[in-house]
Amino acid sequence: MSTGAYEKVKLVRSSKRQTGKDFIDGIFGDFFELHGDRRYADDPAIVGGIATLDGDPVTVIAIEKGHTARERAHRTSGAPNPEGYRKALRLMKQAEKFHRPVITFIDTSGAYCGIGAEERGQGQAIAENLMEMMTLKTPIIAVLVGEGESGGALALAVADRVWMLENSVYSVISPEGCASILWRDASRAADAAECLCLTAEDALAGGIIDEIIPEEGLSSEEILSSVKEKLSVTLAELSENENLTEDRYMCFRKIGSPDVDTGTKQNESEE
Repeated sequence: MSTGAYEKVKLVRSSKRQTGKDFIDGIFGDFFELHGDRRYADDPAIVGGIATLDGDPVTVIAIEKGHTARERAHRTSGAPNPEGYRKALRLMKQAEKFHRPVITFIDTSGAYCGIGAEERGQGQAIAENLMEMMTLKTPIIAVLVGEGESGGALALAVADRVWMLENSVYSVISPEGCASILWRDASRAADAAECLCLTAEDALAGGIIDEIIPEEGLSSEEILSSVKEKLSVTLAELSENENLTEDRYMCFRKIGSPDVDTGTKQNESEE
């Protein structure tokens, strides 16, 4: 039986669900974490560094919520500050310089919305990531492993391939935030979740993502193994693409076009 939209939201918010750091630890070898944005501070809500995949160097970046109450407080429940996004961009530009592919794992209800974050340029940090990722001259794969809400998620999701785990969600705003704006009643979050079309199936149908990674009936280890295999195969394909940035740009340009309504591009015929 299919799970309702808001039920999936609650499912991915569980403290028992695998986090971005779990994916890093379970997939990559020799992970070496790098810290700081070289401007202000280090943001623990974003974990990033250098690792190996099948012996080849890669840059991996994850939005990390944590599992325990203490961890979630330390990592602001995966709501990054601007220094987190600047750290991520620093690592991506470093990856471009040394010809390493970039892999991101996304799990956030949105960027941190505190006064300090706004004073330090939250909106600008997100906008810079969007702009720079679109032209980054190295392969990028983004995997939504939990929540992917608002610009806080999109700031790490401008990629050559965007995947979602089966039970993950992707939307312009959280259901609670949407309900508060539309009806001034956050308790109608379930109604908002249905309106937002935030499930993986919705995103695939709209051409927003490229693939859904199955979860139903699979163990955590099996999911990690599946993601690792897909990463290896896809990075090999992307490394051969001589039109990487152009194809990435066109992939995002086509989102919302009339002929993208089933998750696959309709065949064009000439008469």
